[in-house]
Amino acid sequence: MALKQPPSQTGPGDATVPAGPPGNVIAPAPPPAPREYAGVSPAPGVLRNIVLTAFLLYCLLPATWIIVAMTKDNGQLFSTFGLWFASPPHFLENLAGLVTYQNGIFVRWFGNSLVYALSISLGSTLICAMGGYAFSKYDFPAKGFLFNFILGTIMVPSTALVLPLFLMLNKIGLVNTMWGVILPSLVNPFGLYLMKVFWDSSFPNDLMEAARLEGAGEGQIFWRIGLPLMQTGLVTVALLCFVGAWNNFFLPLIVLSQDSLYPLTLGLNVWNSVSSAAGGKPVYNFIALGSMVSVLPLLIAFIVLGRYWRGGLTAGATKG
Repeated sequence: MALKQPPSQTGPGDATVPAGPPGNVIAPAPPPAPREYAGVSPAPGVLRNIVLTAFLLYCLLPATWIIVAMTKDNGQLFSTFGLWFASPPHFLENLAGLVTYQNGIFVRWFGNSLVYALSISLGSTLICAMGGYAFSKYDFPAKGFLFNFILGTIMVPSTALVLPLFLMLNKIGLVNTMWGVILPSLVNPFGLYLMKVFWDSSFPNDLMEAARLEGAGEGQIFWRIGLPLMQTGLVTVALLCFVGAWNNFFLPLIVLSQDSLYPLTLGLNVWNSVSSAAGGKPVYNFIALGSMVSVLPLLIAFIVLGRYWRGGLTAGATKG
């Protein structure tokens, strides 16, 4: 006599599973074991968090000290705790003293830094765009050798070029002038390399040939078709050049001797040297506030142009 199988039991919305012999029922899989019971130690994660926290503190402590120091006078910088604000704060007094000290020379230094940084970033970006376009789209004798030679100059330390650069600038009368700082800084081998990568990845040769078939000249192809497509690359290179020019210290140090031509980096260093010298008037509170003010243009540039350089730094990374 055949045995009847028990009817399948299903509820509303459940899939119908035919009932079978008890030996054919598949038991549900057990839940995964917790990490501590699966042989995985939480120690690496804790160690990683400790290292990241230490690195975060290492980056934030100098900025915190500068912000706190802006609220103190010169005496409180050495007599109070370095990571807490002064009470009452002296920020407005320090700001007024900063812009009026030595007949407002700080404002002049700030303007000089803007002139240097803007002119160098614009000029260097244009030169890099032209050079990158030439190396990317044209064939000429010794092209590979010249490009590798230009890249090789990145490895030459700037200190090795001090004497020949100074003698050359002195020979043509550019020592102690703004042009003595601007012209040598227009050469940027790394920026040229970046622009070549952008031209290779963002401006196909087929588009260039199509423009030629339509009767466009080489200048029109570069200015009207190519450069608009290089917006991300141009902003990325310009931002890198701006940061380098704004933070430039060594070149103005060897070229400039007139304080009215100093950029902020060199001017604040002079104040620091005078404050440290015997008999000099200490103005460390002005130096701290001036250092913070000098960072603001860089912060503004990165915030405003952030969407360009974040994408620009990875452009060409997935190029086949």
